[in-house]
Amino acid sequence: MTTTGPVTGLGADPQLVRMLRAQVADRLNQQRRSDEVLGRAAMSPEDERQFARSLIVQVLEDHARAEITLGRTPPTADEEEVVAAAIHAALFGVGRLQPLLQDPEVENIDINGCDRVFVGYADGHEELADPVADSDEELVELIQILAASVGLASRPFDTANPQLDLRLPDGSRLSAVMSVCARPSVSIRRSRLGRVGLEDLVGNGTITPELASFLRAAVRARKNVMIAGSTNSGKTTLLRALANEIPPVERLITVERALELGLDQFEDLHPNVVAFEERLPNSEGLGGVSMAELVRRSLRQNPSRVIVGEVLGDEIVTMLNAMSQGNDGSLSTIHANSSMEVFNRIATYALHRPRSTCRSRPRTC
Repeated sequence: MTTTGPVTGLGADPQLVRMLRAQVADRLNQQRRSDEVLGRAAMSPEDERQFARSLIVQVLEDHARAEITLGRTPPTADEEEVVAAAIHAALFGVGRLQPLLQDPEVENIDINGCDRVFVGYADGHEELADPVADSDEELVELIQILAASVGLASRPFDTANPQLDLRLPDGSRLSAVMSVCARPSVSIRRSRLGRVGLEDLVGNGTITPELASFLRAAVRARKNVMIAGSTNSGKTTLLRALANEIPPVERLITVERALELGLDQFEDLHPNVVAFEERLPNSEGLGGVSMAELVRRSLRQNPSRVIVGEVLGDEIVTMLNAMSQGNDGSLSTIHANSSMEVFNRIATYALHRPRSTCRSRPRTC
């Protein structure tokens, strides 16, 4: 249901939010340029958020005065609060996706163009939700904003780079594709279990107590463990649970294509963690850092264990070398439907290793 005025069924009126967000963004950019010209230090992310909140109050006051001047009723205090939250989400959050990501029952969000939004819930049912943007172009712009502000480095998302994977601030995994399909496609998989242990998986019936005891013993005995399964089968959740069995005195290095494990967020469990994230090359093909390079680099960072979030390519050879050279206790996930298929996958990934890499490092091939 949609009502007139600044509030709709999804929250704030998208057109009003977009207009006021542009005004806030312009004033924020002016302040950034002013600080740069005057030689002031750049604002920290938190300072910038606080400054943006004050700007949002200013533009809302300006909007209310303009409405009164035009003889219209200005937004109420409650309506302004909704609009302010939507503007802040559009600047620093995930825009109109925010209500879905705040719903604890939402498990998956599949977007086939701005107005075809399918939401899967924890109880198994799926619903067609309201649009998350007014156009496909606006949806792409939202993803580009996220790609520029989430993760360790800005990631391109355009016709030259039509694929994107990243971890949203709440831990959800986003995968987006454009230009290779009729409309932009976005899939978001919620991470409903951030801090999870083997006892939690026993409690919800995922694994048996006997299996939990076996896995706990394997981790503490520093056995190399590779978790296999299909898409959305819980590989990453199980990897987190196993990692949380590692003693806190150990130094962990995680290597991922897009940050999602988040082990460094729980300092009581893992006080000494370094999270590596693959960096894609720029438009000129420069500056990229591959998973295989990050795995090699991790071995020079004095790790107790190396955890590879997901093995999908030639980094498998480097990781196997690490496992056989004294870095026991490594953990990783791989897409496979059986234990036998794991070995076939490993062989396939190893065979696909670039020849140039093999020539430069013959001892590891």
